[in-house]
Amino acid sequence: MGKGFKFKQFSIDDQGCGMPVSTDGVLLGAWADAGEQHQILDIGTGSGLLALMMAQRFPTAQILAVDIDVHAVETVSMNAEQSAWANRIKVRQQDVTLWSEMPRFDTIVCNPPYFNSGEQAGDARRATARHTDTLSHDNLLKVIKAGLLPGGQAHLILPSVEADGLIANSAEHGLGCLRCTLVKPTPDKPVSRKLITLSTQPTDSCQQTSLVIRQGDNYSDDFIALTRDFYLKM
Repeated sequence: MGKGFKFKQFSIDDQGCGMPVSTDGVLLGAWADAGEQHQILDIGTGSGLLALMMAQRFPTAQILAVDIDVHAVETVSMNAEQSAWANRIKVRQQDVTLWSEMPRFDTIVCNPPYFNSGEQAGDARRATARHTDTLSHDNLLKVIKAGLLPGGQAHLILPSVEADGLIANSAEHGLGCLRCTLVKPTPDKPVSRKLITLSTQPTDSCQQTSLVIRQGDNYSDDFIALTRDFYLKM
């Protein structure tokens, strides 16, 4: 059971969601790009964290938050309604792999399931959120391709190995890696996550940058700069 999380401009009640608020989600929501007037799709919205972060960052964007789980949909609906952006966030229960008349969007954001194998969580909702049984990365790439307008972009976060596999497979779906940020917990630890931007336009190279979360006993300057509009103590 989630215990909720308070940000500078909104609060999240993540009770009933498979995955509570996490650093991964905050990183993606602060890093993902979009333009004014954009139509944004949040796939596997969970608590609605990404939808709310995008609504805060892009004041004229319209966001559709979808999730396969009815309890997540109820939670994100409540979180959106209690925010300042309720009129710009719509919520829908939807299995995106079965979306027969899928609309198209300028921007897609997704903190996808990432475990391809291994023991699943005992809680069914947590297992759905974490394991690719309900949304394989190949199917996710098909959905992204189908759901993006020409020139559109999708932004995701994955563990390093899974990210490399998804990037390698993206070309088969007519997508290219536009940028990738390598995330390390500390300077001396290996890359643990990768933030990825996929584009419908072919790319010759993927712009690569790095981000370290903690420097010594404190958050790094780069992490603070990225997330200060959201975390209360930044």
